[in-house]
Amino acid sequence: MLRSFSAAFALLCQLIIPAAAQDASRSSECLAMTNAPPRATPVSLRSAAAKIDEVAITYAGHSTYYIETPAGVRIATDYSGAYTTGRLPDVVTMNRAHSTHYSLFPDSRIPHVLHGWGDDGQPAQIALRLGDVLIRNVTTDIRRYYGDDSNGEMIKDGNSIFIFEVAGLCIGHLGHLHHKLDESHYAAIGRLDIVMVPIDGTYTMSLDGISDITRRLRASVVLPMHRFMTPLDDFMRRIGQQFEIDMRTARTLKISRDSLPGTPTVIILDGV
Repeated sequence: MLRSFSAAFALLCQLIIPAAAQDASRSSECLAMTNAPPRATPVSLRSAAAKIDEVAITYAGHSTYYIETPAGVRIATDYSGAYTTGRLPDVVTMNRAHSTHYSLFPDSRIPHVLHGWGDDGQPAQIALRLGDVLIRNVTTDIRRYYGDDSNGEMIKDGNSIFIFEVAGLCIGHLGHLHHKLDESHYAAIGRLDIVMVPIDGTYTMSLDGISDITRRLRASVVLPMHRFMTPLDDFMRRIGQQFEIDMRTARTLKISRDSLPGTPTVIILDGV
């Protein structure tokens, strides 16, 4: 009897989890806006607005950005615990290329720990709505590593691109991306206003490859990460003259839907 119940429960979980991910996709504004023209708000209406919801994005280092929503939900990307700032996050996302991108023993006080890889042999399917943010993922393949050395073997669906939908913004974090994206990836990602892009040119993918992806995503704001190897001007040459560059002395960017730059802009926040 117990064995039959366990089998039935496992089957139910297999049905419920994909359904939850599909429900989140249906409620995704970023997917709905993929083919829609950019929204523009007249200046007169902006000044008349009672409140503009701003998202704060802080660069902590390596591939870790902290995202704080208008409702106070705090998220850390590619979280290992090594790069911290401010209070403990409510949500952490992880990818498993190196120990600098994940922790198997995060602080137990973090309520939501989201792995970009499947823990049960299946692709990670994440659709978490928490407060004013929807967090979902799109899986990609990843090279297998032993220590810090790659042997070239690919693990299917071993990495996740995480998408954070909040305050009318679509924010994407490409994770430890190792290969070009195909049409199914772009369709699943949808529209991005802000994208966090690894620019090391070696440990993830080539500069030419990541530059092609950056141009194709057409985000208004590009936030580089994995910045320890590549001279910034090399990246800028490859993505093209249509991108402007904005060097900041602060580590935090406060941004809203209405304050997105009119020209695609690479914003370099202070940090390493």
